[in-house]
Amino acid sequence: MKIKRRSQHDQAGHASALNDILFILLLFFLIISTLANPNVVKLSIPKAKSDTKAKQTVVVSINDKQEFFVGTTSVPEDSLKPWISRAIAKSQDAEPTVVINADKQATADNIVAVMRAAHDLNLRTVLAVENNHR
Repeated sequence: MKIKRRSQHDQAGHASALNDILFILLLFFLIISTLANPNVVKLSIPKAKSDTKAKQTVVVSINDKQEFFVGTTSVPEDSLKPWISRAIAKSQDAEPTVVINADKQATADNIVAVMRAAHDLNLRTVLAVENNHR
């Protein structure tokens, strides 16, 4: 009587397809993680229930030609401080405020120049922006 031996088969499955699937999933998650904007700084910004408006003691405007105006008078940049102090003296407000109306083309340097002049005079500054939610 001849007993036939069974041939030994490898019981482990082929893992090559599993490697391909894992590689594709890894690439998918890497691409998705870079698309989720990594440069976002999360801030908790306060929300207002109503529009808060500062009393406009002095309005300093900067047009697209980088020219300064205190009220409606054209003023050179180096004499902003004296013109602002004169306008504050005329108004005689208890809490004077400088409102900056800047054109979209106005540079940050010019806006900061107005803010420095107001800071040197111990005045509060407000940058006027357009209200988009209306």
